[in-house]
Amino acid sequence: MKLIVGKHKRYLQSIQWAFCICCCFFLFNSCAIDSKKKVLYFAHSLPTSHPVHKGILAMRDALAKKSDGYLEIKIFPDGQLGSEREVLELLQIGSIAMTKVSAASMSNFAPAYQVTSIPYLFRDRKHLFSVLEGEVGKELLLSSSAYLLRGLCFYDAGARSFYAKKKPIKFPEDLDGMKIRTMNDQMSVDMVNILGGSATPMAYGELYTALQQNVVDGAENNIPSFVTSNHYEVCKYYTFDEHTMVPDVVVIGVKFWDTLSNQEQVWLQEAADESVEKQKQYWKETVAENMKFLEEANVEFLYPDKTEFSSKVKPVMDKMMQDENMKKVIKKIIAE
Repeated sequence: MKLIVGKHKRYLQSIQWAFCICCCFFLFNSCAIDSKKKVLYFAHSLPTSHPVHKGILAMRDALAKKSDGYLEIKIFPDGQLGSEREVLELLQIGSIAMTKVSAASMSNFAPAYQVTSIPYLFRDRKHLFSVLEGEVGKELLLSSSAYLLRGLCFYDAGARSFYAKKKPIKFPEDLDGMKIRTMNDQMSVDMVNILGGSATPMAYGELYTALQQNVVDGAENNIPSFVTSNHYEVCKYYTFDEHTMVPDVVVIGVKFWDTLSNQEQVWLQEAADESVEKQKQYWKETVAENMKFLEEANVEFLYPDKTEFSSKVKPVMDKMMQDENMKKVIKKIIAE
């Protein structure tokens, strides 16, 4: 009976996904015939209250101003058009124009992005953006073009830390035996397993229910996502181990990019670049507001000795440095 139900569920999901693709084709093609303006459909999985969404709004407004209203970004938030991976696939086939995804998700398409998920590689936010807005960052953004995905800019996604439902995580040993939700990213899985936890990759939208039903014992993410997902209602322990600083990436499909004129490409890139500083400020303000909110919600904050975590996960970086090309990039980042 369970097998039949499972097959039925997958069948329905496949129908929904096919319908979504057809709708996207219709939207994309219908906007292409409008000579008065060109519409760029932008899909992402975050709620409208998230600081990353606010950054996208800033990009939209800047682009409209630069193009005198000719280029318009229409935003589909809250995962309306699918998960990060599904939306990236829609970009590749040209069904929609743009998205915002985690750099970890990009690494499943363009391996060079794996460097952004290495635990404790970035010392702090200043170091992170010095790298992302320099030579290494520009090379990363263009590295995915061969996979029909072109990066435009990086957004601040803070530092990812562990949070748990049943007990606080003060030391790496506290993760022993705990089922921790991770992104569908091998680096994240390896990190949690090395720390002694049991990495459990799953879609972000499924996590709240999984926490409620004890399918997993905890997860790892940044403060704004912890709040907007309402995970604080279930998990009352948040540990600032700050193991990774995985940025978000604004991406455009190469197929759509190639339909833009040189001037339109310049306008879009400039609008993306200008939105970065505003998004950073939105992020900073949101984190401050969220911290006060979480304190009132009786969430306990823990500030462990990060060196205990960083020393234990060093094998993750060592493994990456076995690749000579990755080794060169890591050394550049460390020396930045």
